[in-house]
Amino acid sequence: MAAAKTPEGATGIGGSEEMSKGINKGFKGSKESGRNSGSGRVGGPLRAIGRALHLPVTGPARGIRKATHAHGAGESGLGKLIELHGVNGAGDVMITVALASTVFFSVPTDEARGRVALYLAITMAPFTVLAPVIGPLLDRLPHGRRAAMAGAMLARALLALILSGAVASGSLELYPAALGVLVASKAYGVVRSAVVPRLLPPRFSLVKANSRVTLGGLLATGVAAPIAAGLQSIGSSWPLYGAFVIFMAGTFLSFTLPPKVDSAKGEDIALLAADEEHLHGPHLKPVKRPGLRTVGIAVTHALGANAALRCLSGFLIFFLAFLLREHPLTGESAAVSLGIVIAAAGTGNALGTAVGAWLRSKAPELIIVTVVACVVAAAITAAIFFGAFLVACLAAVAGFSQALAKLSLDALIQRDVPEQVRTSAFARSETILQVSWVFGGAVGIVMPLNGTLGLFVGASIVAVGWLTTVKGLLSSARHGRPARSRVT
Repeated sequence: MAAAKTPEGATGIGGSEEMSKGINKGFKGSKESGRNSGSGRVGGPLRAIGRALHLPVTGPARGIRKATHAHGAGESGLGKLIELHGVNGAGDVMITVALASTVFFSVPTDEARGRVALYLAITMAPFTVLAPVIGPLLDRLPHGRRAAMAGAMLARALLALILSGAVASGSLELYPAALGVLVASKAYGVVRSAVVPRLLPPRFSLVKANSRVTLGGLLATGVAAPIAAGLQSIGSSWPLYGAFVIFMAGTFLSFTLPPKVDSAKGEDIALLAADEEHLHGPHLKPVKRPGLRTVGIAVTHALGANAALRCLSGFLIFFLAFLLREHPLTGESAAVSLGIVIAAAGTGNALGTAVGAWLRSKAPELIIVTVVACVVAAAITAAIFFGAFLVACLAAVAGFSQALAKLSLDALIQRDVPEQVRTSAFARSETILQVSWVFGGAVGIVMPLNGTLGLFVGASIVAVGWLTTVKGLLSSARHGRPARSRVT
């Protein structure tokens, strides 16, 4: 007898088999679903715990990335440079804390002055000879800027290990290693200044970009400083181990910058000159100096004012460090007194950077002349009425003015220097500013520990720079000489 057909045309027996398969499949599915729901009940809390444990790291990391990559900085590559500069600042402060504790805080004042003087003589004196070479040398490496920044990071990482052994044993390796760290740090700064114009986002001024990079470094330094102090309490070498780890990370981060950083298309070498007569003879014929260009009178005078402020910075750091150790602020210990001044200077620097970003590139010459005049007035006032409050105010005003004047100098270079020589101009200007800081530090270390006398000397340094700048700008305007540069 033929088997009965189902409505679908399948045999009854076949239909029963299909039905049983479907039931079995459904049963297996329900078991699988049960297992999955069970694992979900276990896995859910585990994933939640994992997210909670990662949140303290991933949360701030996401926030930092969002801030540094805002307004097109992520697409242009400026965000990565901001992060790299933060790593650089964190590593530098680790080494600074370790060396300051070894050279400055661990011995009596008189012996500390001798140690710091020896440190300046062995490290910074050769640096004044090497620093002018950094800019021209880097001009010859336009296709290797990422490698140069990575090399500066790697050199400091290895030197940090050498310093850790020297600090523990007290050997003389401390001084040449410290010199190497200083040179590598300034080389990084020169390359970083030259790289920024290559990474400008759309509708970004150069002064705004530099302010973001600088703020990134300041924030990282503020975070790393207490960590370095904590590591120092464990052992004198621990901050240097931290610096090694940070700089190794910076070595790899350097190569994450966009390839356009290494592009030198359309660039040339810049020559800083206060007067076009440096390039022109009596008959206004250009002197044949292949590869050299002028960057303009306004830029050069602005650089002179910035050099005076940077010289004052070096002077105040060393002079006040010893003065406050010997004569602390009223009612405070030496360490607290120095901490107050450092905090005031750091706050002023951060505020000046923020104001510079807000002002963009409005009237940079006027800004420079004004802030330098404010520093002169603050230094004279602090010298006459020497006291804790006025010393802290001077540190804040000096930090504010130095940051704002440097950003204004950046704006002038952007405005007056042709694009094909702009990166070289940044390299040369940064070198001059670093040499000025070294000179100011040397003056501060040999000064008698007299607050009024020292601050009058500091005021005189800035006053000379201010008068020279005002006189130069007025003279160029009176004679109708162009303040902007031109390519010869």
